[in-house]
Amino acid sequence: MAQPSVVQAGDPVLRRRAAEVPADRIPSRDLVRLVERMWKTLDAVPGVGLAAPQIGEPWRVVVIHDLPEFTEQYTEHQLLERERSPIEPYVLVNPVITGVGYETRTHFEGCLSVEGYTAAVERFHAVDLSYTDLEARHHQARVAGWHARILQHEVDHLDGILYVDRMHTRTLCSTENYSDLAELTTADAVDAVSGTGPGRPTGDPPA
Repeated sequence: MAQPSVVQAGDPVLRRRAAEVPADRIPSRDLVRLVERMWKTLDAVPGVGLAAPQIGEPWRVVVIHDLPEFTEQYTEHQLLERERSPIEPYVLVNPVITGVGYETRTHFEGCLSVEGYTAAVERFHAVDLSYTDLEARHHQARVAGWHARILQHEVDHLDGILYVDRMHTRTLCSTENYSDLAELTTADAVDAVSGTGPGRPTGDPPA
């Protein structure tokens, strides 16, 4: 099986609403093969989530995991701020999410389809989730924290939306530059990147 690449911004498939998988195709050999390609791609990148349009397939299918090794570089404080904990791998077919209440959180996000950049995005703190798995079983759950953020990001892909459509535009920065701010709280990183904070002088002062 050839390794599919992740579709990058500018490809029309990322801007079209993906089609629902017909109920009589859950399960099916084609659907299983699609999911296998998605997992293989996500493992190679790696990343925490992938929507089918990101490998050029216009279907409402998402795979998600957040493995312990993905957060080894974070401090306990950073994990608590992000409300991030490991997520076991799972597949969502025809997912539907609804924001819960009005509470939101802002954190930096990147995207496999917008390589090299990150920006702060405000999203619902919690969502109600409904989806079908590969065995045609229906699931419902209320999800909060970083898990909810991943879901919102991936379901956006199914609706032709990229995180750059929702970002705080002044926070857009290269992932290389953001790595220098990664130890800061999100609020301090937003201030530093957007120019509203004190910043970090480098080098000698002018003579």
